[in-house]
Amino acid sequence: MSSTWPATWPALPYEPWSATRETLHAHTQLLGKLAAALAPAEPQLQHAALRLTPRGWETLPLPAPDGSGAFSACLDLNHHVALVEHSDGRSRRVPLEPDRAVGEVTRQVLTAVGELAGPVHINPQPQETAWSAPLDEDEEHHSYDRDQVSTYFAAASRAALVLAGLRAPYRGRSSPVNAWWGSFDLAIGLYTGKPAVPRSGDFITRNSGDAEQVAVGWWPGDDRYPRAAFFAYAYPAPEGFGDGALSPEPARWVAALGEYILDWDDARASEDPHAAALEFGRSAFERAAALTDWEPHLAASALGAPPPIR
Repeated sequence: MSSTWPATWPALPYEPWSATRETLHAHTQLLGKLAAALAPAEPQLQHAALRLTPRGWETLPLPAPDGSGAFSACLDLNHHVALVEHSDGRSRRVPLEPDRAVGEVTRQVLTAVGELAGPVHINPQPQETAWSAPLDEDEEHHSYDRDQVSTYFAAASRAALVLAGLRAPYRGRSSPVNAWWGSFDLAIGLYTGKPAVPRSGDFITRNSGDAEQVAVGWWPGDDRYPRAAFFAYAYPAPEGFGDGALSPEPARWVAALGEYILDWDDARASEDPHAAALEFGRSAFERAAALTDWEPHLAASALGAPPPIR
């Protein structure tokens, strides 16, 4: 395996790594379950989100159940281990390896958390997935190709930098670049500050869909859309939102998803992939702002530059 990332944005075809993708997705669910169980609750379920760091997918510091301090859990995608670290310096590592089932990794990580921070009780049922086996009993997902994971991580890290740049100038409330373990994507939310009526009563929607927002994100593809892509949507979607054309030109509205899409391959084929992806996100926001009653100074800020450091 190469020790360096490719100099250009890497290709990330869906089918060759789909089995490893599902295993990695299942591992992120465990981290998310820990955050959901232990982090102080925040609006729109922000407390349950993870972060993509230079190591991989990580929780924020979580309160130790035994009151001994804080701990974090991480999927270190450089060294291919699940890592649990306590604020007192102790740590445990659980290898991520080919033919190692999600159930085995889950049980060992929960044991490590118990040893370092005290026992924690999670709901092991996966969320927003096509499979239903509890994480600690999942023997189906055991594919883990290190080279494929490294390629995914290189792509995801570049996508996260785009989203961070898109979020930076906005003067209203916004989310960090969240790594969402349910949908296995990265996303930011830019909020108007106005409430919204959730479109359904299920737990996730009624909690995450209660604020007016534009979301822009990236995911590595799934069975509904088997291509890596940037996506953007407005919630609630203003009338006619999907009827417009975004830039750059390959971007398009996909009615089945209810989102604008810029395929990863279209972005990486451009002269400046980072700039093309930024242009897509700003174009989606500009269309949403033009069709809704956003405060003008907030709408303008999202399309500008970060404020100077004085």
